[in-house]
Amino acid sequence: MINHALIEGMTRDDFDDLPTSIVSMDNVLVVPANHFFELHEILDKELGPGFSVRIGQQMKMEDYGVLGLSWKTCSWAGEIFERSERYFKLLSNTYFFRVEKDIGISRVFLNREAYRRGMELSNEATLSATIVVLRAITESDISPVEVSFKHAPPEKLDDYIKAFNCPILFNQPQNYIAYKTEDLEMRTAKADESINRFLLERVEEEARGIELNANKIVYDVENLIRDALPSGIPGVEQIGQIMGMSRRTLTRRLSENGLTFRDLIKRIQEEVSKELLKNPERSIAEIAFETGFSEQSAFSRAFKNWTNQSPAEFRKNQ
Repeated sequence: MINHALIEGMTRDDFDDLPTSIVSMDNVLVVPANHFFELHEILDKELGPGFSVRIGQQMKMEDYGVLGLSWKTCSWAGEIFERSERYFKLLSNTYFFRVEKDIGISRVFLNREAYRRGMELSNEATLSATIVVLRAITESDISPVEVSFKHAPPEKLDDYIKAFNCPILFNQPQNYIAYKTEDLEMRTAKADESINRFLLERVEEEARGIELNANKIVYDVENLIRDALPSGIPGVEQIGQIMGMSRRTLTRRLSENGLTFRDLIKRIQEEVSKELLKNPERSIAEIAFETGFSEQSAFSRAFKNWTNQSPAEFRKNQ
């Protein structure tokens, strides 16, 4: 936010009175929520209505840390909201998404009550950034059909119109962004890559009258499980669908290597958690999220069953 404000004409001296020093920001992982909201208010006052929407349009998936990395492996567009909901339940009580699907239109509600102006502006930035993220993971021009805010409209709407390019409602009961349901069900670029690879292999099987090596199947399933875990533990049907196989066929192919789907889930969860625990900057809650758990305590119990050590003990012994 500060970097973009500097681009828009503010100077570093303008931020001398911030409760979190601008000099210290490169060395802190988080700032108190109220400091963040205060910054929104300062920038809105200095740079005028629409800064929050403009900053949302500048966000990249990498800016969201672990959550952003998990978005890159989503299989369909709307899956980013499922992953976000899991993430915030584990790591934050700030806000969460809720998707209501209808036949034609789906509304993505941002359930965060704004007790100050900075939170209203942050909500604007979040919904603005949603557009950018969905376009990035689908590599399309997917656009909302309606946006709703609980607060009153600003004096100028130019930046809002440019960013959302759809009807924008103010003084509404809830904050939400709405998309065509079929757009939120759109396969992502990552999913299409996986599907195309497997379909080509199926065609090759037909042409050559051979079956893929069972070891290759296991390798591919492991990678797909790894990608899916931030959305929760995937089912064999879900992975089979991506691979173009029925549940029965996939189960049979895994059994050729003496494995079950459940075996692979546990193995990948253990491997991923051990890898991540070697990085001291990853919190236990983040690792629980990335390995498909809904509660940090459940992850800790499972990890102890695998290794006879708690996650903290394992990290300490590395």
